[in-house]
Amino acid sequence: MAGALKKSLTLVAIVAVIAAALFLIRRANEYTPPPSADIAPATAPVRGGELVASTRSEPPTYNRYVDRSAPADWLALLTHATLVHVNRVTDTLEPWLAESWTESPDHLTFTFKLRPGVTFSDGVPFTSADVLFSYRALYDPKVKSVLAGDTLIGGKPFQVEAPDAATVVLRLPAPFAPGLRIIDGIPILPRHKLEAALAAGTFQDAWSAKTPLTEIVGLGPFVLAEHVPGQRLVFTRNPNFWRKDEAGIGLPYLDKLTMVVANQTTEALRMQAGEIDLMTNADIRPEDYAAFKRLADQGRLRLIDDGVGLDPNLLWFNLSSVHANDPRNVWLRQKAFRQAVSCAVDRDAIVNTVYLGAAIPIYGPVTPANRTWYTDARPACEHDLTKARELFASAGLSDRNGDGMLDDGKGATARFSILTQADHIRGRVAAVLQEQLRQAGLTVDIVPVDQGALFQRFTQGNYDSIYFGIQASATDPALNPGFWLSSGDFHFWNPGQKTPSTDWERKIDELMQVQATSPDLEVRQKAFADVQRIFVEELPGIYFVTPKVTLAVSARVANPQAAPQIPQLLWSAETLAVAR
Repeated sequence: MAGALKKSLTLVAIVAVIAAALFLIRRANEYTPPPSADIAPATAPVRGGELVASTRSEPPTYNRYVDRSAPADWLALLTHATLVHVNRVTDTLEPWLAESWTESPDHLTFTFKLRPGVTFSDGVPFTSADVLFSYRALYDPKVKSVLAGDTLIGGKPFQVEAPDAATVVLRLPAPFAPGLRIIDGIPILPRHKLEAALAAGTFQDAWSAKTPLTEIVGLGPFVLAEHVPGQRLVFTRNPNFWRKDEAGIGLPYLDKLTMVVANQTTEALRMQAGEIDLMTNADIRPEDYAAFKRLADQGRLRLIDDGVGLDPNLLWFNLSSVHANDPRNVWLRQKAFRQAVSCAVDRDAIVNTVYLGAAIPIYGPVTPANRTWYTDARPACEHDLTKARELFASAGLSDRNGDGMLDDGKGATARFSILTQADHIRGRVAAVLQEQLRQAGLTVDIVPVDQGALFQRFTQGNYDSIYFGIQASATDPALNPGFWLSSGDFHFWNPGQKTPSTDWERKIDELMQVQATSPDLEVRQKAFADVQRIFVEELPGIYFVTPKVTLAVSARVANPQAAPQIPQLLWSAETLAVAR
């Protein structure tokens, strides 16, 4: 398998380098909510018709509260709604199911006025009782919601009350700088469909793949009408959706949106053949750019420069107690070893061979696309094989038998595996890492698996290292505590710590407390800059590049609104239309 990946990499390397896309940054520092949720279309879309999109994976359940995957995110965007909404293009906070709200002087209490006349897709009226139910499910210990951790402030949940059917009062347990942005990702669920499951303790299994689709109702623009596993999901217009455009036309514009399941190779071919209109993970691969550009020149599709990616892939090693008995931990868990790996890798080579120039080197989790929070923190060694070997030696690895490869203190070959996603550009990056680390004397095995198997092995702690990517729920780090805090479930290298395992993780926890609570943006930025510097020094996750994102849509797509976050084009699917 590794040989096949090397062969694939060689083929990629001989392709002409694509001119780098313009470096666009789409973030502003602070915003004021607009007065209404109405939208002004970039064109004049016509209601009706169908678009076909591709997705590289499908949701294993229809219950967003128990599924953190990327498909769960776009499924919720299509079929559900939240009290407030962050516009992913402008980064502004907008009224959504709540048409307005007031804020107490201490910024801890928010009183929402719910939008009148809103009903679920099955016609049942939406009231404050549904909001109370949703937050009760969110924090129910039996549910173990994957969303709950990111809505705790100082480890404590909100208090939610409903004085009447049209009013909701939300009280924060402590000051929180991002304010209501924290609830942007919490879809409001139908109490009349799920309350019995919550009471019975079966909420985690509710809305499973076996649930009749007529039971899956929501407040979003679409309704899931068909799901053929491994093939497609079909969404039809929610006739009761409450949003309208500025002209008073009811949204969504589309009658139907079909999502076909396809890997990166298949979706590129089907996009070029005109069989699909857009890609949910919408960026095109560098090696496909030339073919897409020819079609764009012919007017058959449109290319959209979406700037630098927000969510780069990373390599992390298993530092959890589950992996503690591995004899290789003498060197595998050392900071010097991680620093040596980072130092041995030529990031520019990855940019030029895998991404064909359409990427930039990076060293930490935050990319330049996130202008408010990015700090250009760099490790002491950026690419130096001599220095890398010195660092390996300080971790106890050296060439003891003269074969050019590193051995541990007992003379065993220093070897580890990288688990990564099969049939994905990540596999090609992993192959470059394998070769570059071989030049530094380290033996690496590539283990390509499908996404489901990868997550299973991650949750079981059954891996040496993983090269994969995550999709941040927001650009403000305070809204992603699951990654930054030692107690977080997405603190990949050692998740869910009861107390910080290291002094540097304890320090990050303290800095993130300042970042999340200070009312002063400069204080928050300084604290987070220190977080990034610690991260790049300790390297619990090693970052190499982030791509410059080019999106492709067919000529049939009207009114695409590209956002930096995935899904770049489906975040506002109700405003997509068929060109006439």
